[in-house]
Amino acid sequence: MCLATVYGKQNDTESVILKNATRIDVDGKKIVIRDIIGMETVIEGEILMVDLASAVVKIAVTAE
Repeated sequence: MCLATVYGKQNDTESVILKNATRIDVDGKKIVIRDIIGMETVIEGEILMVDLASAVVKIAVTAE
């Protein structure tokens, strides 16, 4: 199983949105991130980068 840490960037500040993400669904600007226990986090933004080797996802957050 591949688990990732999702970082959000907003106003030149980057912070962890979610650790141990197992799934990310994108519908336009709506991003739904699910963690290992099934809890969902929904944010608005766009994916900037996915690094599967380092298990990192970076998102430009437009609204929370």
